[in-house]
Amino acid sequence: MAMMTVPILALGPLILLAAAMPFALHPGRRPGRLPVLAETAALVSVAFALAAAVRLWITGPETLALFGLDLVRLDPVSVTLALLVAFVGWVVLRYARRYLDGEAREGRFHALTLTAVASVLVLVQAASLPVLVLSFVATGLVLRQLLLFYADRREAQRAAAKFIRVWAAGDMALVAASILLWHGLGSVEIATLISADALPTGAQVAVSLIVLSAALKTAAFPLHGWLTEVMEAPTPVSALLHAGIINSGGVLLITLSGLVQQSPGAMAALVVLGGFTALFGALVMLTQSAVKTALAWSTVSQMGFMLLQCGLGLWALALLHIIAHSLYKAHAFLSSGGAVRAVNALRKPGPVAVPGLLAVGRSFALALTLYIGVAAGFSALVGEKSPQALALGAILIFGVSYLIAQGLADAAPGALTRRTVGASIAAALAYFSFQVLAQAIWGPSLPVTPVAGPLEWALIVVAVLSFGLVAFAQALFPIWAHHPSMAGLRVHLANGLYLNALLDRMIGGFRTSAKS
Repeated sequence: MAMMTVPILALGPLILLAAAMPFALHPGRRPGRLPVLAETAALVSVAFALAAAVRLWITGPETLALFGLDLVRLDPVSVTLALLVAFVGWVVLRYARRYLDGEAREGRFHALTLTAVASVLVLVQAASLPVLVLSFVATGLVLRQLLLFYADRREAQRAAAKFIRVWAAGDMALVAASILLWHGLGSVEIATLISADALPTGAQVAVSLIVLSAALKTAAFPLHGWLTEVMEAPTPVSALLHAGIINSGGVLLITLSGLVQQSPGAMAALVVLGGFTALFGALVMLTQSAVKTALAWSTVSQMGFMLLQCGLGLWALALLHIIAHSLYKAHAFLSSGGAVRAVNALRKPGPVAVPGLLAVGRSFALALTLYIGVAAGFSALVGEKSPQALALGAILIFGVSYLIAQGLADAAPGALTRRTVGASIAAALAYFSFQVLAQAIWGPSLPVTPVAGPLEWALIVVAVLSFGLVAFAQALFPIWAHHPSMAGLRVHLANGLYLNALLDRMIGGFRTSAKS
């Protein structure tokens, strides 16, 4: 890996920090067109990320070092994430320039947002554990201040208190892991660590701590409560979370994937914890009435699914998931107000076809049959797929089965049936097409999916059956949702099984002061 002669990777964060200084010195409302400075700086960081991508294309992977310590790296994974973070950061700042116009602390928001994007840019490009740890700490401190933008709100104080405790616990786990890796492998440079052939006992413990840190930073079950309360911060903060912050645990795992994959126990823990978080978040999301709260629970579920992908060794697909989910969810938060107005303006829909048990069974059988056919075609064209990849595709196709169930309901028109079947075929084609694309772009930089042994096969079977049963229950939701025996369960799910309240009680969140 060559040493960089031009520190192009460091220019984006430096530009953002320089642009944050005028706002930090004058945190109140900024007159005139000065807020355009924040948006322009973010756009310049996008340009530098694009320039880094061009440099990668020309020269290949590089590293920027200072005083013998690797600082940031340029490779397909880091440049992709840098482009994502810079782009989402620019969109958020462009939106916030109008959204926060007239706010008493508008300047403070721009300063914090610019600093947050700069911190995350360093995080996704870190080339050594000290840089990684420092960027995680900086990101947590800045996000806490953003969550306290309306500091007089008790709900905001509770969310910030829970966030910083969970985030700091993840930081401490990562610090401990760094010390163990330095002691066991004699290096803190990521390139050296991920190429290690065997892990001593201390390094094995370090991998477990890395998994713990990743779980804490992705708001995994059961410490997910703070994520569902970020609504007390301005809407742009919710979107900014998806610029490499809430998915930073996945970034950590992908960055150190060569290390993590050497521990079968750590991979199994990711599958179990990620799968359960995904199912739990999806069930709770169905019971939410507020749009932004439902989106937050959707993020909990999606982050769990990302951990599941990492646990299965599908690193390129996990990275693709981070990109797609970040773009989609940032847009969903920023457009949530308009979506509510649009729905309220619609004419009330007429009767909806409710699928019965037979229709749901047929839909799942049809969706899986179509999926198997598409999988066989792709395997013949581009090579045999791993059991992990096939299992993940089956889990994804369960979601499409719900649409097919609507089309197979007795009251559904024929056009709807044809469209839902077409959607199933399109979903299967898209899954395998994107899988091939992701593997071509990032596969050479990431570990190969491990060969499935007895433990992996057991986890695959449990995961597929669990997601299948939950998807089947969701498809029958219109039938059993209003049954008297389900009323209590619905209330419990709507409150997230009260785990958030337990966390509040543990940290004294209910006694939070109203003072800023």
